[in-house]
Amino acid sequence: MSDLDIQIRTAFDPFAEANADNFGAGSKDYVHIRIQQRNGRKSLTTVQGLKKEFSYNKILKDLKKEFCCNGTVVQDPELGQVIQLQDDQRKNVSTFLVQAGIVKKEHIKIHGF
Repeated sequence: MSDLDIQIRTAFDPFAEANADNFGAGSKDYVHIRIQQRNGRKSLTTVQGLKKEFSYNKILKDLKKEFCCNGTVVQDPELGQVIQLQDDQRKNVSTFLVQAGIVKKEHIKIHGF
């Protein structure tokens, strides 16, 4: 065996951590805040992974009132309930969830461009 064979077997996998985080369709440890591009300049912010004992409709109502945007709660077969908000509200939602005491800051993952 050459040194190259040994290096390949023990090589660092840069995607191992990313694959471990997305192992389950809805990681229960984290609240994922994502942005999706719609058409043109329109975008959509999704909040997934909140605990089931929270009332999604009440959180949505407060988010809509706080940030002056529209939104809805969608039932996804894999991810469960997901909150959708108009526009890019990722930073606003993360600070709101921390200040309201719903989620700790270290349990929030913000995804997007």
